[in-house]
Amino acid sequence: MRRAVCPGSYDPVTNGHLDIIERAAKLFDEVVVAVMINKSKKGMFTIDERLEMLREITAHLPNVRVDSWHGLLVDYCRQHDIAAIAKGLRSVSDFDYELQMAQMNRELSGVETLLMSNNPAYGFVSSSLVKEVATYGGDVKNLVPDVVFERLTAKLAERA
Repeated sequence: MRRAVCPGSYDPVTNGHLDIIERAAKLFDEVVVAVMINKSKKGMFTIDERLEMLREITAHLPNVRVDSWHGLLVDYCRQHDIAAIAKGLRSVSDFDYELQMAQMNRELSGVETLLMSNNPAYGFVSSSLVKEVATYGGDVKNLVPDVVFERLTAKLAERA
């Protein structure tokens, strides 16, 4: 069975993330969307909220499951018998960073990394930018899945 992991913070998940997950699901028998936990970072959404949103928006993909992990991604891959990491690239700067990570992950564990070019429609989209624009009242409806937009709007209303 060909298995891959799509790691990220997903705070929040964007249409760019979903595009990469859907494309990876066509290439692999199973794709694990892994919400990576960094306890030193304070996210807008809790880990449980991110997991729930990801499960909702990937429900149409029968070979995708959602999980979380705290620690090295290669340890997750070893523990779950995953041989590949699938990630999206938006820019040359993404490539520089992801190439280093791919080489380190391969050195540490032999896990291969598949770097997928993004859909140009999402080349400028990042979770950080979505949060910033939404915080200042900008329209991000077309940048995130509907369920994420609804929860993002509700979260910002709670904080106001």
